[in-house]
Amino acid sequence: MATFASASSCVLINSKESQRNGVSLFQYNGLRPVESMQFGAISCDPKVSISTSAKCGRIKAMASTVSAPKREEDPKKRIVITGMGLVSVFGNDIDAFYNKLLEGVSGISQIDRFDASEFSVRFAGQIRNFSSKGYIDGKNDRRLDDCWRYCLVSGKRALEDANLGQEVLETMDRTRIGVLVGSGMGGITAFSNGVEALIQKGYKKITPFFIPYSITNMGSALLAIDTGLMGPNYSISTACATANYCFYAAANHIRRGEADIMVAGGTEAAVIPTGVGGFIACRALSQRNDEPERASRPWDKHRDGFVIGEGSGVLVMESLEHAMKRGANIIAEYLGGAVTCDAHHMTDPRSDGLGVSSCIIKSLEDAGVAPEEVNYVNAHATSTLAGDLAEVNAIKKVFKNTSEMKMNGTKSMTGHGLGAAGGLEAIATIKAINTGWLHPTINQYNLEPEVTIDTVPNVKKQHEVNVGISNSFGFGGHNSVVVFAPFKP
Repeated sequence: MATFASASSCVLINSKESQRNGVSLFQYNGLRPVESMQFGAISCDPKVSISTSAKCGRIKAMASTVSAPKREEDPKKRIVITGMGLVSVFGNDIDAFYNKLLEGVSGISQIDRFDASEFSVRFAGQIRNFSSKGYIDGKNDRRLDDCWRYCLVSGKRALEDANLGQEVLETMDRTRIGVLVGSGMGGITAFSNGVEALIQKGYKKITPFFIPYSITNMGSALLAIDTGLMGPNYSISTACATANYCFYAAANHIRRGEADIMVAGGTEAAVIPTGVGGFIACRALSQRNDEPERASRPWDKHRDGFVIGEGSGVLVMESLEHAMKRGANIIAEYLGGAVTCDAHHMTDPRSDGLGVSSCIIKSLEDAGVAPEEVNYVNAHATSTLAGDLAEVNAIKKVFKNTSEMKMNGTKSMTGHGLGAAGGLEAIATIKAINTGWLHPTINQYNLEPEVTIDTVPNVKKQHEVNVGISNSFGFGGHNSVVVFAPFKP
């Protein structure tokens, strides 16, 4: 018998196969201390995921020695990325976006979309000079909330990038292509304007577009209406974890055989008085009004909150079999993901990081990846006092040796895109895989001593990504992790 001591923070590794063989792994006892855990007889059968024999091929992970996980091999269930599209503070072009990140350029500036002079926070990652020309007709463009304008442009650009323009789509079975683009706050401008009309002028002055353009599912719906995509279609709203939740759910639609292609991601446009004022009320935002470009500083001792941003990030996710049949250009591979809940507090993370560490572990299990294979983390890293260190603590629990790992914070330059953040950061992760260059985490002046992982401070670094993970966490304790890697046939 093998005995493993377990503290209240214990997280071990799990698989369905191991449970059938009397071994309980990836079991999570974060809420109650467990004195010990007994495991049944362990053999070198390759189906059993734990081994104590030196004869078995094995890798070291967490508190146990386990056999190397196996990645998905079925081309119907392997999921590849064949297109990417975005709307960002650095524009709508993928390469221009990533080049700005590599250069360490801050996209944070004073708000001029509305009069913020009386606000205690007067800066944001505000998008300027946005154009939807060629993607949305003039009448709809004038009516739409920016949240849905960003969604339509990024979604259509992702389809174009995947060589799935309208002429091509019309030749395909569009009942097998779905859309899953979520939003944390939905059409908040449309909602705010509707409430204002009600209060100031009465209900008869509320536009008929008030409800349709406010609800969070409308981005997916409008994109499907414009392109004729009839597969699974809905939205997920899990605050700042939204986009990763959408990637995870979209991948599972493909794996279950319900779709060949999913257009998935997140969109947000909350740099308006209601959005900024609401987060000020939550005491969540940095108040560094005198130097906004230095306000977002993940892991720095003098961070004082996040910077609100906006945008949209969308991926075209496709079964390998389908992508190969149509001769698609494969950008990267989605290996897996996971979602969990802290079950702790509406806005504060667990200081011990247990919800996050379990999410990372489950994502690696879903991906068939050992912790030692991961050498890059695109961190959630919002620049909040509690959140930054909670995430680092969770990462260090899962990855015992981080000497070869790099970790960076995209939000140091873009601000926090809320429901869109995971979409933009998935694209940054994939670009890191493709280019071999990691963008810096800017504004790293006085690092917290607990942060012992290389944060790529202030200057880009060359780094060959073996496996990268992208973390996103949201109000409500929603945790999400997605796993990407270079595509290997």
